[in-house]
Amino acid sequence: MAKKLPGLQRVLDVPSLAAVAYGEIASSIYFALGVIALFALGFTPWVLLGVGVLFLLVALSYAEGTSAIPETGGAATFVRRAFNDPAGFLTGWALVLDYVIVMALAGLFVPHYIGHTVGWDALTDAPWDTVVGIVVILGVAGLRLIRRTSLYRTAIVIAGLALVSQLLLVVLGFVYLFSPDALSKGVDLGTAPTWSSIAFALPLAMLAYTGLETVANLAAETREPGRTLPRSLFVGIGLVVAVSVAIAIVGISAYPAHPDPSGPGGYASGLGTTWLRAPLVGIAAALEGPLPGFAADLLRIVVGFSGALVLVVAITTSISGAGRLAYSLGKHQMLPHAFGTLHRRTLIAPQSIVWSALIASGLLVLGDAIGNEVRFLAGLFSFGVLLAFTAAQLAVVKLRFSEPELERPFRVPFNVRIRGVDVPVAALVGAPLTFAIWIAALATHEATRVAGPLWLLLGIVVYIGTRMAHRAAVLGRVVPAEPDLVPAVEGVYERLLVPMKLGLIGEEVLATAIKLAEERDSTVSALHVIAVPMDKALDAEMIEAEERAEASLAEAKLLAAEHGVTVEGKILRARSIGEAIVEEARRGDVDLIIMGSSPRWRRQSRFFSPTVDYVLRHAPCEVMVIAYPQGVLEEAMEEAVSTT
Repeated sequence: MAKKLPGLQRVLDVPSLAAVAYGEIASSIYFALGVIALFALGFTPWVLLGVGVLFLLVALSYAEGTSAIPETGGAATFVRRAFNDPAGFLTGWALVLDYVIVMALAGLFVPHYIGHTVGWDALTDAPWDTVVGIVVILGVAGLRLIRRTSLYRTAIVIAGLALVSQLLLVVLGFVYLFSPDALSKGVDLGTAPTWSSIAFALPLAMLAYTGLETVANLAAETREPGRTLPRSLFVGIGLVVAVSVAIAIVGISAYPAHPDPSGPGGYASGLGTTWLRAPLVGIAAALEGPLPGFAADLLRIVVGFSGALVLVVAITTSISGAGRLAYSLGKHQMLPHAFGTLHRRTLIAPQSIVWSALIASGLLVLGDAIGNEVRFLAGLFSFGVLLAFTAAQLAVVKLRFSEPELERPFRVPFNVRIRGVDVPVAALVGAPLTFAIWIAALATHEATRVAGPLWLLLGIVVYIGTRMAHRAAVLGRVVPAEPDLVPAVEGVYERLLVPMKLGLIGEEVLATAIKLAEERDSTVSALHVIAVPMDKALDAEMIEAEERAEASLAEAKLLAAEHGVTVEGKILRARSIGEAIVEEARRGDVDLIIMGSSPRWRRQSRFFSPTVDYVLRHAPCEVMVIAYPQGVLEEAMEEAVSTT
């Protein structure tokens, strides 16, 4: 009977958010390892380790910022809070670019993982890999438009699948492939790789740790953000860094640097050339000699297909992350209003899904035209993420000064006293480092120097146009109107009573009660009154009515549980429904009764039904009546019928 609320609900706990964190961040190793090895050669594990440590420093600032301001939007939210709306928008706009780049890379790598697994070379050849990648992106976006993904239910499964396949490669790799000599073979820092190659590889290594922003974007859907977010971030990130470095060690052991005129400094690794677009399948292929034939084939299939699945899921979560970020920007009048609304079927705005898929597809086409999609997209990704990471850390420092009284359930440890304020050392170290690597990206990545600023310029045009359309100050701060079902002056309602009613009005009444209970931490009692006719005894057999009552209460409990609210159900028999409701409100010491009223009574010159009218006159507490104009419910019913 009841329908789900179009809203961001606090349903994530530590295990599920840690699984999302690992699944999101670990998915990037599937497409980052090859391009890092292309430039860092034998130093790939150490580049990943160094950037991983920096990533943990950044995560400390994210944990403080998101726990203090648990809203969707991630870094853009606390940058806006610390500085101003334009700074928050530019941070968010840069992160939107990163989301679509992850979509583009994941889509591009899917055909390579599948093609190398099944031996279908056509999938791995240009331009068909780009074509297939675009088809995958548009296909996932099309499915996302039809139905909301069950992110929370599948996160643990996908993270477990990625972890198992990666650990399998690590264990078998250390047993059969690991060689200290191979790690140092053909490696001479400054020559192979060259210093410029290391400078080029460091920004690219940020690609190996995508997903931090996606996890931060889930702050509005996390139970106890001050406890859940920090634990989940550090568990997920710490495990990802360890596994990524271990895989890199195995990969370089399998494909040590060797003389190659086309490589940096005259050296190259097969991991960054032959297996550039399917590096984990390349490691599995290197085990074909030591392992028996059937075991090697099985390993290649497991790694190939699990990698393709993880990449497809990465596209889905990137769409959701971009949509949540666009929702936050839209709410603050930084993007057109359509992006700042939630849709019942897709949750995020359909416009966000369409535009992110189109931009990702366009980037693939542009990269193919330039001639090196992976290098172009990876460099452009580093431009956006390093800019956002620097801004996020500066925002945490600024908030320590500007809002010292802000409640911070998690505070970054190890602080120094500056002008009477405790400032986190992690941010003081991390912000200059991320900014320095951002400068290195601009200095070494030619396409990034052009495409990055052009993207920011486009964002400025969109931002100014949106503010002008809303007649809001370009440099001003916009505070969105927050829905408040009950004004604060009327007190906190701890006990809610919801008389169950069949039909669309009943759905809206229950939905309102759940939303209010979630906001106010209230308890909800659902009451189903069976009206017994005068010609029957109160305890007469009414099987169909009893079954309907049981079913409605069961569905109400199920829906409420999905939103973290507990509902107590009760069935009563009475001659008068209104009298039964009033009596139950007195008996349960209820603070608020929530009811619905059909428009048909207004057609009979009565604003409310007799039941609602009775409760309004005799209730021992306040009463909230959900009433809709004529025609609204009919339109909703037609829409529901057309989608079934």
